[in-house]
Amino acid sequence: MATIVVEVMLKPEILDPQGNAVASALPRLGFTFAQSVRQGKRFEIIIEAEPTPEQLAEVEKAAEVLLSNPVIETYVVRVEK
Repeated sequence: MATIVVEVMLKPEILDPQGNAVASALPRLGFTFAQSVRQGKRFEIIIEAEPTPEQLAEVEKAAEVLLSNPVIETYVVRVEK
């Protein structure tokens, strides 16, 4: 069994109100480690065996068409061991 992870993030030039809200709340709660915060999405796709190049290509296509909005988001596909 393997897990394919698709991580989707807003492009850097896109405003991130949720990330800004978290960044503003952290110091009020006593956390001072963050300079900024960006919010994103993570999809975990479980398959039965190690993914083939064809399966990874399919996941890439799904990430482009369904899991992200390529106008405002970027994505990364990777296999998690």
